[in-house]
Amino acid sequence: MLRRFQRVLVVAAVPAEREAVAAATEGSAPHLDVLVGGVGPAAAAARTTTALMTAAHEGRPYDLVVSAGIGGGFAANGVHVGDTVIADRLVAADLGSELPASPEHPTGFASVADLGFGTSEHRPAAALVRAVAEATGARQGTVLSVSTTTGTRHHADLLLTRCPTAAAEAMEGFGVAEAATAHAGGVDFLEIRTVSNAVGPRDRAAWRIPQALAALTAAFGKLVP
Repeated sequence: MLRRFQRVLVVAAVPAEREAVAAATEGSAPHLDVLVGGVGPAAAAARTTTALMTAAHEGRPYDLVVSAGIGGGFAANGVHVGDTVIADRLVAADLGSELPASPEHPTGFASVADLGFGTSEHRPAAALVRAVAEATGARQGTVLSVSTTTGTRHHADLLLTRCPTAAAEAMEGFGVAEAATAHAGGVDFLEIRTVSNAVGPRDRAAWRIPQALAALTAAFGKLVP
């Protein structure tokens, strides 16, 4: 399915995620490169921007950027360990200001968009999201990008109050999308997350990182047959 694009850049946060993607794509997708972009939205945005600019300067521009990796799933919305989520919205969930709770801001938070300072979400092309979801058997949903991952039930509930459609939580997607949309002419983008743990109380014993990495390999295996 990704073969419809001439060149694809996949941005993973850490080497283990890169290796999971590469296990499905190396040798079978010479038009696809996998970059370790670092943890968090700032590192992801900076390294994605550099990769896009370098490729364009070399006359080999990318026409799709994919933020890929593992993340937490919101069990309250039916997303569980081992599931795959394709983002139909990429939301910067903690980019904004804390405010006194009010009728206008009942959760005590205003996003940068609410404050008039920029955007707090990006939406990939709907047809592309549907095609990738159908090819992988994944569900579509909102993926939240945060700078600090959730470790309590209270904060998980707060995020769901702010964004009732949240399916997964990760750290890099919004930064990758910022880089893609800011690049000259804009570049298509996606976020693919496989779920290693439930968003909420931090319980490392319940995490299933190998299972989530295997699901990431399986998802890309269906996209580059």
